[in-house]
Amino acid sequence: MTQAFKGLEALCRLSILAAFLILSASVLLQVFSRSFLATAPVWTEELTRFCLIYIGALGAGLALRSGDMVNVDLLCESLPGRWPWSLRLLSAVLTALFAGGLLGAAWQYTRIGVRQTAPSLGWRMDFLHASMLILFAALGLWALMRIFEMLTGRHDGRAIPISEDL
Repeated sequence: MTQAFKGLEALCRLSILAAFLILSASVLLQVFSRSFLATAPVWTEELTRFCLIYIGALGAGLALRSGDMVNVDLLCESLPGRWPWSLRLLSAVLTALFAGGLLGAAWQYTRIGVRQTAPSLGWRMDFLHASMLILFAALGLWALMRIFEMLTGRHDGRAIPISEDL
Protein backbone atom coordinates (compact mmCIF):
# COMPACT_ATOMS: atom_id res chain seq x y z
CA MET A 1 0.00 0.00 0.00
CA THR A 2 1.38 3.39 -0.88
CA GLN A 3 2.12 6.06 1.71
CA ALA A 4 -0.86 8.12 0.51
CA PHE A 5 -3.27 5.28 1.21
CA LYS A 6 -1.63 4.56 4.54
CA GLY A 7 -2.16 8.20 5.41
CA LEU A 8 -5.78 8.04 4.24
CA GLU A 9 -6.32 4.90 6.30
CA ALA A 10 -4.82 6.57 9.38
CA LEU A 11 -6.99 9.66 8.84
CA CYS A 12 -10.13 7.50 8.53
CA ARG A 13 -9.25 5.53 11.65
CA LEU A 14 -8.49 8.69 13.61
CA SER A 15 -11.74 10.30 12.46
CA ILE A 16 -13.70 7.20 13.44
CA LEU A 17 -12.05 7.30 16.86
CA ALA A 18 -12.92 10.98 17.27
CA ALA A 19 -16.55 10.35 16.26
CA PHE A 20 -16.74 7.40 18.64
CA LEU A 21 -15.31 9.44 21.53
CA ILE A 22 -17.78 12.25 20.87
CA LEU A 23 -20.58 9.69 20.68
CA SER A 24 -19.49 8.14 23.98
CA ALA A 25 -19.27 11.51 25.70
CA SER A 26 -22.70 12.46 24.39
CA VAL A 27 -24.28 9.23 25.63
CA LEU A 28 -22.57 9.56 29.02
CA LEU A 29 -23.80 13.13 29.35
CA GLN A 30 -27.34 12.00 28.46
CA VAL A 31 -27.28 9.15 30.99
CA PHE A 32 -25.78 11.36 33.70
CA SER A 33 -28.31 14.13 33.02
CA ARG A 34 -31.28 11.79 33.09
CA SER A 35 -30.07 10.15 36.28
CA PHE A 36 -28.85 13.07 38.36
CA LEU A 37 -30.21 16.33 36.92
CA ALA A 38 -33.69 17.77 36.59
CA THR A 39 -33.51 17.99 32.79
CA ALA A 40 -31.41 16.38 30.12
CA PRO A 41 -30.08 18.20 27.05
CA VAL A 42 -32.03 17.20 23.94
CA TRP A 43 -29.14 17.81 21.56
CA THR A 44 -27.20 14.76 22.77
CA GLU A 45 -29.48 12.34 20.91
CA GLU A 46 -29.05 14.25 17.66
CA LEU A 47 -25.28 14.44 18.11
CA THR A 48 -25.19 10.69 18.73
CA ARG A 49 -27.04 10.05 15.46
CA PHE A 50 -24.62 12.31 13.58
CA CYS A 51 -21.65 10.45 15.05
CA LEU A 52 -23.09 7.06 14.10
CA ILE A 53 -23.65 8.21 10.53
CA TYR A 54 -20.08 9.47 10.26
CA ILE A 55 -18.67 6.29 11.77
CA GLY A 56 -20.48 4.31 9.08
CA ALA A 57 -19.41 6.65 6.28
CA LEU A 58 -15.76 6.72 7.33
CA GLY A 59 -15.63 3.00 8.04
CA ALA A 60 -17.15 1.77 4.76
CA GLY A 61 -13.91 2.05 2.78
CA LEU A 62 -11.90 0.45 5.57
CA ALA A 63 -14.44 -2.36 5.78
CA LEU A 64 -14.08 -2.95 2.04
CA ARG A 65 -10.31 -3.13 2.42
CA SER A 66 -10.30 -5.47 5.41
CA GLY A 67 -13.04 -7.76 4.12
CA ASP A 68 -15.57 -6.81 6.78
CA MET A 69 -18.14 -6.06 4.07
CA VAL A 70 -20.51 -8.84 3.10
CA ASN A 71 -18.77 -11.21 0.72
CA VAL A 72 -19.84 -14.27 -1.20
CA ASP A 73 -16.58 -16.13 -0.64
CA LEU A 74 -18.30 -19.48 -0.36
CA LEU A 75 -19.40 -19.30 -3.98
CA CYS A 76 -16.49 -17.36 -5.44
CA GLU A 77 -13.64 -19.29 -3.87
CA SER A 78 -15.10 -22.67 -4.83
CA LEU A 79 -14.89 -21.87 -8.55
CA PRO A 80 -11.99 -23.27 -10.59
CA GLY A 81 -9.01 -21.44 -12.09
CA ARG A 82 -8.95 -17.67 -12.30
CA TRP A 83 -12.69 -17.31 -11.74
CA PRO A 84 -12.35 -16.23 -8.09
CA TRP A 85 -9.77 -13.56 -9.00
CA SER A 86 -11.93 -12.36 -11.91
CA LEU A 87 -15.03 -12.11 -9.73
CA ARG A 88 -13.12 -10.19 -7.06
CA LEU A 89 -11.89 -7.78 -9.75
CA LEU A 90 -15.40 -7.44 -11.19
CA SER A 91 -16.73 -6.73 -7.72
CA ALA A 92 -14.15 -4.00 -7.16
CA VAL A 93 -14.91 -2.45 -10.56
CA LEU A 94 -18.65 -2.46 -9.91
CA THR A 95 -18.12 -0.95 -6.45
CA ALA A 96 -15.96 1.83 -7.92
CA LEU A 97 -18.51 2.51 -10.68
CA PHE A 98 -21.40 2.51 -8.22
CA ALA A 99 -19.61 4.85 -5.82
CA GLY A 100 -18.51 7.15 -8.64
CA GLY A 101 -22.00 7.21 -10.09
CA LEU A 102 -23.50 8.27 -6.78
CA LEU A 103 -21.01 11.06 -6.07
CA GLY A 104 -23.04 13.56 -8.11
CA ALA A 105 -26.25 12.75 -6.26
CA ALA A 106 -24.40 12.91 -2.93
CA TRP A 107 -23.09 16.35 -3.87
CA GLN A 108 -26.63 17.57 -4.67
CA TYR A 109 -27.87 16.09 -1.40
CA THR A 110 -25.12 17.92 0.47
CA ARG A 111 -25.94 21.22 -1.24
CA ILE A 112 -29.59 20.91 -0.22
CA GLY A 113 -28.48 20.75 3.40
CA VAL A 114 -27.18 24.33 3.28
CA ARG A 115 -30.80 25.52 3.51
CA GLN A 116 -31.68 23.22 6.41
CA THR A 117 -30.69 23.11 10.07
CA ALA A 118 -30.69 20.33 12.61
CA PRO A 119 -33.63 20.85 14.99
CA SER A 120 -31.90 20.67 18.36
CA LEU A 121 -28.27 21.49 17.53
CA GLY A 122 -29.03 24.23 15.03
CA TRP A 123 -26.18 23.08 12.78
CA ARG A 124 -26.45 23.31 9.00
CA MET A 125 -27.45 19.94 7.63
CA ASP A 126 -24.86 20.02 4.86
CA PHE A 127 -22.34 19.00 7.52
CA LEU A 128 -24.34 15.83 8.07
CA HIS A 129 -25.22 15.33 4.41
CA ALA A 130 -21.50 15.51 3.54
CA SER A 131 -21.20 12.09 5.15
CA MET A 132 -22.66 10.64 1.93
CA LEU A 133 -19.91 12.31 -0.08
CA ILE A 134 -17.35 10.85 2.29
CA LEU A 135 -18.98 7.42 2.07
CA PHE A 136 -18.96 7.22 -1.73
CA ALA A 137 -15.54 8.85 -2.10
CA ALA A 138 -13.99 6.43 0.40
CA LEU A 139 -15.66 3.38 -1.14
CA GLY A 140 -14.60 4.50 -4.61
CA LEU A 141 -11.01 5.19 -3.60
CA TRP A 142 -10.56 1.88 -1.78
CA ALA A 143 -12.18 -0.01 -4.67
CA LEU A 144 -9.86 1.75 -7.15
CA MET A 145 -6.90 0.87 -4.97
CA ARG A 146 -7.98 -2.77 -4.95
CA ILE A 147 -8.33 -2.74 -8.75
CA PHE A 148 -4.88 -1.19 -9.13
CA GLU A 149 -3.27 -3.68 -6.76
CA MET A 150 -4.95 -6.62 -8.48
CA LEU A 151 -3.99 -5.52 -11.99
CA THR A 152 -0.37 -4.83 -11.00
CA GLY A 153 -0.08 -8.16 -9.16
CA ARG A 154 0.55 -6.58 -5.76
CA HIS A 155 -2.52 -8.25 -4.26
CA ASP A 156 -4.95 -10.97 -5.23
CA GLY A 157 -8.03 -9.03 -4.11
CA ARG A 158 -8.80 -11.18 -1.10
CA ALA A 159 -9.69 -9.53 2.17
CA ILE A 160 -6.74 -8.36 4.21
CA PRO A 161 -6.79 -10.08 7.62
CA ILE A 162 -6.81 -7.87 10.68
CA SER A 163 -3.33 -9.07 11.73
CA GLU A 164 -1.86 -7.64 8.50
CA ASP A 165 -4.05 -4.58 8.82
CA LEU A 166 -2.18 -3.24 11.83
